[in-house]
Amino acid sequence: MDFGISEEQQQLKDSARALLTNECPTTEVRKAMASEDGYPRALYDHVAKLGWHGLIVQEQFGGAGLGMLDMAMLLEEGGYAAMPGPFLFSSTIVAGVLKIARSNEQTGKWLSAIAAGEAIGTVALTDRTPSIDPRDFTTIATKSGETLRINGTKTLVPYASAADFIIVTAKDASSAELMLGVVEKNARGVKITPRKNLDLTRRVATVEFEKASAARLHGENLYSKLVDIGALAIAADSLGGMERALEMAVEYSKVREQFGKPIGSFQALKHAAAEIVSELEPARSLLWYAAYAFDAGLPDASRYIAMAKARLSDIYARGSDRAVLMHGGIGFTWEHDMHIWFKRARFNESYFGSPAFHRERVAELGAY
Repeated sequence: MDFGISEEQQQLKDSARALLTNECPTTEVRKAMASEDGYPRALYDHVAKLGWHGLIVQEQFGGAGLGMLDMAMLLEEGGYAAMPGPFLFSSTIVAGVLKIARSNEQTGKWLSAIAAGEAIGTVALTDRTPSIDPRDFTTIATKSGETLRINGTKTLVPYASAADFIIVTAKDASSAELMLGVVEKNARGVKITPRKNLDLTRRVATVEFEKASAARLHGENLYSKLVDIGALAIAADSLGGMERALEMAVEYSKVREQFGKPIGSFQALKHAAAEIVSELEPARSLLWYAAYAFDAGLPDASRYIAMAKARLSDIYARGSDRAVLMHGGIGFTWEHDMHIWFKRARFNESYFGSPAFHRERVAELGAY
């Protein structure tokens, strides 16, 4: 029985590693972190030519028509490189939701633009609190045929300033039904305010909607699938990020000496690294199976995805903390690159649901 990825998926992963090693070294990541919008356009022009933006978009809209398991290969390498910019949010989460929404003018229009690298989308979930539980949403939508009028404030909206459109979650003003709508960036009644974020490889904003017009998206359990796609994407990024943090810590422990010996020879550091590896490898299998289950439409896919997100968020947060400690005092400095992945781990831990949220989701989906 073959539990691995296909030869084509391995080739995709290897080619992504090679490209990002050359085009997205930490020097370029730091340039993006220091820039006003955190969006390295030269890198994105490059990956657009390779078809990354359309990887999961249907062929009829100019994409490759592949699945989330294939995309997980790219996202893992994006996490390994701490790739800045809106790729995870636009070409994965937004494209994934539009792909499964019932076909209408909006889905075809924006999917084609994303696949061609001509448009960026983002998603606005959280309101005044960081919760993605629909019971905590306060943004309201009023229906008028296929158009929604949205009122409310969304926080932690990734790359809203760079996006051409935003997928917004809102509750029906009369029935409290949860709905998703597409709001164009230049629509009347949309105010975007950039906010500071701990992770400078990711930019966020607060977006205020005042009677903003949105085209409604339709689809069975569409919000649940949005959470699945987002959780999978963040979990894949976390897997790659933890691999890089561990690799950096191990390499440093081989060259840093104390008491005349490399610190990597000390049992405490050996055990710390071994513990991370022992957690990371089963989590990799869980992530790949969760992505496969999503693509195959298996009934328990959401439960596996929740398990993968909870597990990898925990591992990345705890493991990156240990990787910093393995570097000693230098690991806490701005000059050393370790802080890039440490801060990314904090963003990933809470974005698209905390580990506690997804453990509760596992319990509910499993009827525990």
